[in-house]
Amino acid sequence: MADGASLVTAILLGRCPRCGKGALFRGVLDVRDTCESCGLDLRSHDAGDGPAVAGIFVIGAVTVGLALWVDTRFEPPLWVHAVLWPAMVLPFSVVAMRVAKAALVALQWRHRHGAT
Repeated sequence: MADGASLVTAILLGRCPRCGKGALFRGVLDVRDTCESCGLDLRSHDAGDGPAVAGIFVIGAVTVGLALWVDTRFEPPLWVHAVLWPAMVLPFSVVAMRVAKAALVALQWRHRHGAT
């Protein structure tokens, strides 16, 4: 796209919203200060607490529903719940927060710069 990278590319691959080439993240969840490819200043694009709240609401609700279903259907011992749910929730939470952060940063950039 002339006015920036594909929104899907920026969100799913964690790329710069302007060029689509540089990595958006430094590490797992830390947004870079600038794009390593095009130099876009990313410091002003703050995702805030939105990704964490999305993870808590969506993943939390799904997990509680699944835990109740597993408990009533299979009646496993308590230790199974203690091992199973954290092992599922932690990776899903990190992925959800990474995608949500990338989406918020990309949408902020598009909105602020009038990209279509």
